[in-house]
Amino acid sequence: MEFDRVEAPVTAKAYLMCAFAAFAGMLFGYDSGYIASVLGMAEFKKAYGNPATGNYTTSQKSLIVAILSCGTFCGALVSGSLADRFGRRTTIIAGCLVFVAGVDIQVAHISITALVVGRLVAGFGVGFVSAVNILYMSEVAPRHVRGAIVSSYQFAITIGIMLASCVGFATQNRTDTGAFRIPIAIQFLWAGVLILGLLLLPESPRYFVKKGRLDLAMKALARVRGQSVESEYVLHELAEIQANFEYEQQLGEVSWLGCFTGGVLTGGSNARKVFIGTALQMFQQFTGINFIFYYNTTFFQQVGLRGPFLISMITTVVNVASTPVSFYTIERFGRRPLLIYGALAMMVCEMIIAVVGTARPDSQVANYCLITFVCLYVFFFASTWGPAAWVVVGEIFQLPIRSKGVALSTASNWFWNCIIAVVTPYMVEGSDGREGLGVKVFFGKYQGDNVHGPYADCTAIWAGLCLACAIFAYAVVPESKGLTLEQVDRMMEEVSARRSGKWRARENWARDLGADVMGGATVESIHLDHHKKISTSTASASAREVER
Repeated sequence: MEFDRVEAPVTAKAYLMCAFAAFAGMLFGYDSGYIASVLGMAEFKKAYGNPATGNYTTSQKSLIVAILSCGTFCGALVSGSLADRFGRRTTIIAGCLVFVAGVDIQVAHISITALVVGRLVAGFGVGFVSAVNILYMSEVAPRHVRGAIVSSYQFAITIGIMLASCVGFATQNRTDTGAFRIPIAIQFLWAGVLILGLLLLPESPRYFVKKGRLDLAMKALARVRGQSVESEYVLHELAEIQANFEYEQQLGEVSWLGCFTGGVLTGGSNARKVFIGTALQMFQQFTGINFIFYYNTTFFQQVGLRGPFLISMITTVVNVASTPVSFYTIERFGRRPLLIYGALAMMVCEMIIAVVGTARPDSQVANYCLITFVCLYVFFFASTWGPAAWVVVGEIFQLPIRSKGVALSTASNWFWNCIIAVVTPYMVEGSDGREGLGVKVFFGKYQGDNVHGPYADCTAIWAGLCLACAIFAYAVVPESKGLTLEQVDRMMEEVSARRSGKWRARENWARDLGADVMGGATVESIHLDHHKKISTSTASASAREVER
């Protein structure tokens, strides 16, 4: 059928090119993961802590961890405009260079100030990479495997976290500054590999369409689809992208303020999509996963588990092993089921950890329960909310606001990441002589009089937030499985989130849209018009080369 030719069959080359783009997750994962190990090292405490106590304070620990997220928040916001102006690939490379500068500051000087400044700068670069890479992957990945391809970004994050934990485990007993400098310096390698790889990958064809360079868009699309530039598949998909873009351009250029226009909960308005994207990333942080990966080593030390570095490494291995499950399930069952049932499963795990840990705090049974259900909790996150949240963010925005929408959503992730990183040490450890929650952080604390009456007023924390995640996913998040990015936009205009799973693209949608734009022209005339535009664009480019 004509509709089936909108996109080319997926080739091994297309898989490899899209999968390599996911390597950017290594920067995010490793940079987030190494800090959990070094915070528990004796040499790190000696070098950065108070000489009198041989340790750092809760406020210093909070600042060291959270400052990375502060930088990434700022970087993600800036990246949207840069991606539209200079291109997706160029912006990611620039982010890698900024990241390298931040790592250099961390390695060169041993002080809390240098570490904080270095992580702030590195975070700025990670903000570029994390926001624009999701945008890039969503725009180049074939629609039938887009969920799996974008999920591979989360997979790369988990590998980065695991490698950081393994390196920390290997260097923990060193008696020099190499104990923490080696884990930090290895980040140079990941940035270098990503830069070299990106130089070999094409720019996003949708970026070239946005810039009016259809000749370059056709070449880029042919590369990422593993087809020749004369392929009918390439022509049909390019016509689909261009016709949709021209239709959207009739509404005018979208500014940052324009991203918030329209109703928040109805239709396909910009405000609704920004709300879904930013809230989804907020709720991903509210699952409590970064409490595990930022503070797992020191948390396991605090609750008295033996071998905290080893247990920490085991949780990261579970994280890596679980994420590929989503490659199949996200395309088989869709985005909504993973988000809904994944949140409920995490809630159950957190409740069990908190209840057993509170009821029998000093028993071996409680320790085994803690390890087992933390691993199960990590499994459910890694196979559901971890990848699915990024996939949905990459799919729901139309081309005129896609870079800005993804940037705002990613910034939301990092903003709440920063808030949680700041408050978690105080929640768990307490401050100023006050006792923290310990394992009760997984579900809450009891307030009341220890002497005159029973505990009361249970305040839910992570488990309650996971329940909120499930409710949000059910009520708000649309199902975008198997649709092109242009079809997702049409679906959101026509149906609510709860009915989105039953929506089907009309076979002649691209023709109808093209006819509207072209004043009633047939699909053949649209294709001919695109041929002329491409030829004209190519001729103009050749003329410019001759002039040079």
